[in-house]
Amino acid sequence: MTPDEVDRRRTALAEQIGAWVPRTLAAAFDEIADRHPDRPYVITDRLTLSYDDVRRRSIRLAAGLIALGVEPGDRIALVMDNRPEYAEVKLALARVGAAAVPLNFSYTATELAERLRQARASVLICIPSSMATDWLSVLDRQIPGWEAGVHSDAFPDLRQVVMVDSGLRQHALDLAALAASEVPDEEVIGRQDQLSPDDVSDMVFTSGTTGNALGAELTHDMMLRSAFGSAYHRAFADGWRIGFALPLYHVFAYVEGMLAALYAGGAIVPLQVFNPKTVLETIETHRVNEVLFVPTMTIAVVDHAAKSQYDLSSLQSVFSAAAPAPVWLWERVMSDLQPSMIFTGYGQTEVSAATALTLPGDSIETVASVVGAPKLGGPAAADTGLDGRLAQYRTVDPFTGEPLPEGEFGELSVRGPQVTRCYFDDPERTTTLIDGEGWLRTGDLGRINSDGYLELTGRAGELFKVGGELVAPAEVERLLTSVDGVSQAYVIGVPDQRYGAVPWAFVVPAEGANPEQRILIAACRQHLAAFKVPRGVTFLAAEELPTTATGKVQKFRLAQRAGE
Repeated sequence: MTPDEVDRRRTALAEQIGAWVPRTLAAAFDEIADRHPDRPYVITDRLTLSYDDVRRRSIRLAAGLIALGVEPGDRIALVMDNRPEYAEVKLALARVGAAAVPLNFSYTATELAERLRQARASVLICIPSSMATDWLSVLDRQIPGWEAGVHSDAFPDLRQVVMVDSGLRQHALDLAALAASEVPDEEVIGRQDQLSPDDVSDMVFTSGTTGNALGAELTHDMMLRSAFGSAYHRAFADGWRIGFALPLYHVFAYVEGMLAALYAGGAIVPLQVFNPKTVLETIETHRVNEVLFVPTMTIAVVDHAAKSQYDLSSLQSVFSAAAPAPVWLWERVMSDLQPSMIFTGYGQTEVSAATALTLPGDSIETVASVVGAPKLGGPAAADTGLDGRLAQYRTVDPFTGEPLPEGEFGELSVRGPQVTRCYFDDPERTTTLIDGEGWLRTGDLGRINSDGYLELTGRAGELFKVGGELVAPAEVERLLTSVDGVSQAYVIGVPDQRYGAVPWAFVVPAEGANPEQRILIAACRQHLAAFKVPRGVTFLAAEELPTTATGKVQKFRLAQRAGE
């Protein structure tokens, strides 16, 4: 895409917004719905909802929530997959001032119980089942008699379960019944008008790569600034359509997809289940302009595209993030999907999705080697002190937290208008991770290079010492993935009585390859100090890697496996 076209699109977005006026999610949505009432906002094979459809349905759901006794500040847990009702429910919660607490629909019963108690949720809105879990059975075991209201010592804050689907259980409350409430629309709008853009709209649990999930509080204004910045940075055209199978309970799909599409009067095309064939058919059928992937999805899609024929002429942008992607994969994206823009990015739950993105026109080598520069906010949404950006980064000493000189490697720290101010009900972790000036310690190691791009080298929590010598797993992983026949590599420290810890590698072979442990160990010995060399290698298939919903490998689970 030419720089002139990028500038034209960004100018159009900026002129549409004008000066940034903080709004609630519902107010921002209604303003856009007034301009484009008949445009599609949610497109699926089963159902298409216009902006006006979503507005009307969300108002009725909000009326039902008011009748149920939901008050501003209440936390409402959601166990929902990527169905059209998701947008309606999220917007309904925004209208009544409740904080949405989206939960992973692949949770076990134990994990659901932990999160409900941790969030002190008063209402749970739930699907009957997902591919991983029979939620009706979970509710029966955890909350017997839930259909008639919740009265449980195990969940002292929970009052009600609302099913997404109707007719599943006698006396169970569902979304259709909520929408039939006699509370008038005017009461909903009156409630909505009393809310502040600085109110908490979402409480999102961190993705769990360390096993210690925290509830990050995110406000209406944080979410909207981040979403507009994404549309502006990625140069959305009018009516932009974004397709994804990433779960909407995660900020990646929610902010970079569902909310960002608003600012172009665009639409989302969510898929409930990832399947590369379905993704390509969806791009063709629904004329998708941009797709959101994690690298494992990207690999599967380009492999399938190379073997089949699809009309992908509508596709202009591929955004693949959450984990590093090598040059060869981006080359395949360009040759097999043929977009005019490619992006990778960097962010986390606490910063309302992406805070850094590569730029339109960046080379494949750049996109493969960095995770982007701080996200542009345009003349509207950016903080006036951040030179048109929505975030500012620096590095600090991972052990002391002291700021490091510009360009030095350390732990990345970030602040800006889309960064959380606290973790729910956890003042100790809030104080530890967020200082008085709003700097959040990300836990990621890297630096800001001379061009202003962020380079990642690993996680601060992954560092371990072997006999007093510090090992950075990313260094060993880079060496292992440079060996022929290795697709992915992950290195952890496992307990050792003599050295305290020793390195151990988990390796995913490339397709059709059969690498040998002795060759990998020999390569490490040739290029690394002895204390960094893995003591052993475990080979496994890509699907055996324990990952979060956005494709991040949970190394603490690999450590558990190594210990066993």
